[in-house]
Amino acid sequence: MTDLPSHVEIHEEGPREGFQIEPGPIASADKIRLIEALAETGLQHIQICSFVNTRLVPGWADAEAVAGGFTAKAGVQYTGLFFNGNGLDRALAFKDKLTIGGSISLTASEGFTRKNLNRSPSENIEAMKKHSVLQQSKGVAVTRIGVMAAFGCNYQGDISPAQVVGTLRDGMAIAAETGAAIGLFSLADTMGWATPARIERTIAEVRSHWPDIAIALHLHDTRGLAVANAHAALKLGVTQFDSTAGGLGGCPFAGQPKAAGNICTEELVLLCEEMGIATGVDLDALIEAGRLAEAIVGHQLPSELIHAGSLNAFRRIAA
Repeated sequence: MTDLPSHVEIHEEGPREGFQIEPGPIASADKIRLIEALAETGLQHIQICSFVNTRLVPGWADAEAVAGGFTAKAGVQYTGLFFNGNGLDRALAFKDKLTIGGSISLTASEGFTRKNLNRSPSENIEAMKKHSVLQQSKGVAVTRIGVMAAFGCNYQGDISPAQVVGTLRDGMAIAAETGAAIGLFSLADTMGWATPARIERTIAEVRSHWPDIAIALHLHDTRGLAVANAHAALKLGVTQFDSTAGGLGGCPFAGQPKAAGNICTEELVLLCEEMGIATGVDLDALIEAGRLAEAIVGHQLPSELIHAGSLNAFRRIAA
């Protein structure tokens, strides 16, 4: 066990991750309302949209309208997701408002690589080589390797720590070949297979090979273990997490349309607060943003906290 971190960095992905999977159209103005509300909570990293194929992800057909329409708050970094040159060019059109970071995106599962990207692993490696070169040619530094399905896959089953290490080795080889300097590994529990024990084993194995590279986690709550998984990771000293307000989101290619979304930002913040770990986030304001998200999508979200309220709110009543 590592000493607990004093502070964690939370990357809010509710707008991007959440609105991509909602079945009904969400008005651009409502997406912007949520983005701006989240920026008032103390969150410093917000992913606002996806610059992706609108035929495959119709919920982000209005990415340009949202990116152009929101009012940026000083001190907050806003990002947009992209996977190819077209998406990168669309994101760069808003570089005055968005922080554009480059990455190498791989998958530990061959089955999910084919389902999500319609590529074989070897084809994806070649695509990522080209993408790494392209990003850097446009002045975007490639500093991150992301691994999807890092803990298990609905199409392939269990994913071992050795498979994750092998995928990261592929990513590091791409980085070496293309001149990218990697400082972060992002491990995604895309389909909710992680457990605390899997988190511990995988992080230990990755660190045994690359002890100086930071690890971030992208956790889904598909099977109700996201907070437990975050707790295990915090005890190992992990300091960066992706999350979504209200538990918005989910992967549209995971084959589980009724699954819960990502770890709820407000529940992650509560966990950290009760462990004495600073987040810089006003939890009560964040809960209100989660309630706004629920009102926008028009159905109950997975978060228990947006319905129960914060502990501090009841502590004030009881005092």
